[in-house]
Amino acid sequence: MQKPIPKIADLVRLAGNVAESYEKDSLNELLNQPPHASWVKIHPMTKGSYLPIDKVEFLLTYIFQNWRVEVLRETIMFNSISVAVRLHVQNPLNNEWTFQDGVGAMNVQTDAGKSAADLGAIKASAVQMALPSAKSYAIKDAAEHFGAIFGRDLNRKDIIQFSGAHTKEEPLHYIPEVTEYIQKTEQPIVLKSNFSNL
Repeated sequence: MQKPIPKIADLVRLAGNVAESYEKDSLNELLNQPPHASWVKIHPMTKGSYLPIDKVEFLLTYIFQNWRVEVLRETIMFNSISVAVRLHVQNPLNNEWTFQDGVGAMNVQTDAGKSAADLGAIKASAVQMALPSAKSYAIKDAAEHFGAIFGRDLNRKDIIQFSGAHTKEEPLHYIPEVTEYIQKTEQPIVLKSNFSNL
C-alpha cells in the first residue's frame, strides 16, 4: 500500500511557521484572482484581452503600496523600440523588497506604406510615442508575474484555478488522475468564487 503524499500545510506545521504561511496564502489568494471584468479591454490590433496600464498601476499601489520601476535597457529591434524593466515591490507582509523583470516593444510609426528601414520615412514623433508605450508594456509584463489579478491569464486556455497551500482546495485536485485518487479517498474538492470586490 502506497503512503499518502503529505500536504504542504502538514510540512509547514512541522516547521512551526503556520501563521506566516497563512498570511502568504492570503496574499497569494488576492494576487491570483482574475482582474475585475469591467477593467478588461480588447486590444484593437491583436483582438486579445488586456488590462490597461492605469489599472495595473492602481493595483500595484493598492496591493503593495510601495513600488518602483527600474529601466534596465532600451533597444531598437527590427522596426520597434523595446524596453526591459525591473518592477520592484515591497511585500506588505514583511516589508521586504522583491522584483520581477518584464519586456515590452512598440512599433515605430512611419509614413504610410514605408518601411522603418527607410530612416526618412520615420515620423518625427515616432520615438517619443513608442518609447513610453514600450515601457508601459514592459511594466505590465513584469506585473503579470506577480499574479493573475494583473492580467496574466487573460489570453490563456486551460488554466488551473489557484488555491492556497493551506486550504482544503489544492490545484492538484484539477488533474484527472489526482481527482480520481481524491474521489477514492473521499476528500472533497471545493471551488472558489472569483475576485470581484474592487
